[in-house]
Amino acid sequence: MFANTPKPPYYAVIFTSTLKADDPEYDKMADLMVELASKQDGFLGIESARSEIGISVSYWRDLDAIKQWKAQTDHQVAQSKGKQQWYSHYITRISKVERDYHM
Repeated sequence: MFANTPKPPYYAVIFTSTLKADDPEYDKMADLMVELASKQDGFLGIESARSEIGISVSYWRDLDAIKQWKAQTDHQVAQSKGKQQWYSHYITRISKVERDYHM
């Protein structure tokens, strides 16, 4: 399902990762992060896919909302576990969406 984002501009956080191994705890944490993010002020939606690599794109009203999400306590715990036990590699990109169109 595609995120129902507003008219631009808004921001996208693109998180691309590879996992070390399948871990049911990871899936539970990922679901919890989506649930918590959806309650965060400024959250607009998320799109995610996983195969050989995982790509999650979350959409945010502004850079301050992204900063607040990064500092959220449970999200910090997930970030730490990701670095220590789940990811073999990841990269986070933050982009301003200036235009979008769809069919």
